[in-house]
Amino acid sequence: MNHHTMHVEIDIKSKIKDYIIESTLDDVEKIKDNTLIFEEGILDSMGLLFLIEFLKEEFNIETSDEELVVENFESINSILTFVEKKI
Repeated sequence: MNHHTMHVEIDIKSKIKDYIIESTLDDVEKIKDNTLIFEEGILDSMGLLFLIEFLKEEFNIETSDEELVVENFESINSILTFVEKKI
């Protein structure tokens, strides 16, 4: 992995993380990269819709209905993986 790719990955991750931290009133310390966002109740189903909207605006990603599965959005790491696959 070259330096550029790594930098981009960190950048995407921090954008996703910042977004989730901003959309939640939860204790930020609780949100790690592998925290189960929905299981922990950090975001709800409404939050998921806003998250998808954010990904669309921020990274120009269209999420199809088939992709609307918990596995793609359950943690910051899974969202990052999902976004990288789509970019």
